Amino acid sequence: MSPIQLRPAEPGDAAAIAAIYAPYVLTGTVSFEFDPPDARQMRSRMEASGGLYPWIVATNAEGKGVLGYAYATKFRERAAYRYVVETSVYVAGALQGQGVGRLLYEALIDTLRAQGFTQAIGVISLPNENSIRAHEQVGFRRAGQLREIGFKEGRWVDIGLWQCVLNESSVPPVEPRPFSDVGIVRD
Repeated sequence: MSPIQLRPAEPGDAAAIAAIYAPYVLTGTVSFEFDPPDARQMRSRMEASGGLYPWIVATNAEGKGVLGYAYATKFRERAAYRYVVETSVYVAGALQGQGVGRLLYEALIDTLRAQGFTQAIGVISLPNENSIRAHEQVGFRRAGQLREIGFKEGRWVDIGLWQCVLNESSVPPVEPRPFSDVGIVRD
């Protein structure tokens, strides 16, 4: 595979990101969505990060052609959760298993650490050995399981929660720095 570059996602990447995500929505239970978001909806999701949460894309060596993406979002709505993020990584089907996802996830975790977040949560529909392995390779550990939490493809699906300690929790906590100030960090 040719060299891969990582860069912050741009609004113009929304269509490519939506195209990568669509198969995950339409086939299987990796995503609990039923209708794939279009480019406009994906752009709205990216903009909702407000500059705080990272959206990172992997491209070819020339910085073109989105091969995969990783992002973090608010874990839950309440203010007390603001030090914790939920993470996701998606890779174009033909590139799965070739290291693109790991490269993206490592950069996402390094960036979130630099921003000052304390925990990252991965939510995995079960069973999904590939996703479990991908999470554990970058430092996540199993934190629990919720049974029959989503209904898709004619069956109830469990989810597993994986947790990655990013930074020590301090009292008082330090407010996370915006992604727009930190940029992509590779440790």
